[in-house]
Amino acid sequence: MPSVDFSPILSQTFQSAFSNTLFSSRIRNQFFFGLAQPLLTIASGNPRKVAEIEAMLGPLPIDVQRQPSDLDIEETGSTYLDNALLKARAAAELLGGLVIADDSGLEVDALDGAPGLFSARFAPSNQEKIKKILAALDDNPYRSARFCSVMVLCDSQGHLLKAAEGICWGELLKAPAYQGGEFESLFWVREANCTYGEMNLEQLSRLGSRGKAARILAPCLRQQIGLERIS
Repeated sequence: MPSVDFSPILSQTFQSAFSNTLFSSRIRNQFFFGLAQPLLTIASGNPRKVAEIEAMLGPLPIDVQRQPSDLDIEETGSTYLDNALLKARAAAELLGGLVIADDSGLEVDALDGAPGLFSARFAPSNQEKIKKILAALDDNPYRSARFCSVMVLCDSQGHLLKAAEGICWGELLKAPAYQGGEFESLFWVREANCTYGEMNLEQLSRLGSRGKAARILAPCLRQQIGLERIS
């Protein structure tokens, strides 16, 4: 998974989806009158990802809780959707409430879509991941690639309410644009005229794979919160 800070992008995405709806005014009014808020679990074992999404949801009338540290979900699925659902359903079974989970990866055309599902386990460290993928590509001039993210929203029973996919298209450079990054330091996004890891907030929201998935998912989350608040 690319180690890019997505929290502001997702915050913009979800807040804009809430701001112009019939539900939003009712939700905000009830929130400020102190009624209980809906519970949302972020199903992830990645502390940084959880913190990012929690920060994103902070201004909204939702109580966010983290996946317990001892909940270890093995990603055995054959697709990003499978893995996202495995995470969401395990968290829903244990904790109840609404659950958001996601899975994503880098797919390189010249490598037949690799590393794909295995992006996070492609090598033990970021530096080794970069070294390995550059060695695999060597001097191949065909370096097109994409970041793919699938995000799901499930109810307290683990039933899928909405699945959304976001794709960011680009190509891999022959050397990272900066030190300390993962695949995003190699991934050049033509529309942004920079690497994925160098995109600003507006660009990440518009072009980033998780930002695109979040925009698709946001109306369903809004509806679920709205229905709970009204009932």
